[in-house]
Amino acid sequence: MSMDVQLRHARHRIAAARTLRSVKAIAASERTGAADTLLGMALTFIAGATNAGGFLAVGQYTSHMSGILSSMADNLALGSVTLVVIGLAAFVPFVSGAACSAILINWGRRHHLGSRYALPLMLEAVLLCIFGVLGWLAHPSTQFVVGAIPLLCFIMGLQNATVTKISGARMRTTHVTGIVTDIGIELGKLIYWNRSGHRDGLVMADREKLRLLLLLLGSFFTGGVTGAIGFSHLGFLFSLPFALLLVLLAGPPLAEDFISRAKPSRAH
Repeated sequence: MSMDVQLRHARHRIAAARTLRSVKAIAASERTGAADTLLGMALTFIAGATNAGGFLAVGQYTSHMSGILSSMADNLALGSVTLVVIGLAAFVPFVSGAACSAILINWGRRHHLGSRYALPLMLEAVLLCIFGVLGWLAHPSTQFVVGAIPLLCFIMGLQNATVTKISGARMRTTHVTGIVTDIGIELGKLIYWNRSGHRDGLVMADREKLRLLLLLLGSFFTGGVTGAIGFSHLGFLFSLPFALLLVLLAGPPLAEDFISRAKPSRAH
């Protein structure tokens, strides 16, 4: 083998190793600002696309808990008990998904797993696969709609709680009301005219936070457009690429933990 070929192979191995480290860092337990931003963008993109798929499946957005809770209150006041129960079928799974995320992450922390944040992401990937396959087989049956609402709400609660835990409550991914509110706050601080010459009490925008919020908003919108086009043209199996993206993010930390825990057992 010539020296040039060996050098090319060495460069490819180094590039592959760097790529693997970068991907592994996105869902790893040791967090950086860049990793949080990349993960937040990936998850908001998936959330926007899944919301579009959910609207196609059940005719409503499954991450909008404010609207669901408001409709439950309205329907209870009007005596529409059936619609209140339908609202509960969305609200309870969302809360359950968030609780499941907390359980998985804290279990991983208790067992000193580097993949503690990857666990709920891998579960989300599995559930997205189930949603896609069921939609492909059963849509537009009533049974599919009845099952899709709690499944999608569970996925949204699971994802939102996961990124909340990862980012220390700096990010939400499944709805944009908080994101848009924070963007407005930072824009107001950005254009505020500090007429005083004293530096005490100056109103200053957090430009890094504003940049992150705009990236998350853009990712959610792009995911929504992508999901609306993809699900309408390709059907529910379009959820499988998003599941694959989650597997690529969660797989390296999980594999590393599995290998590290398998080594002692082989030694015995």
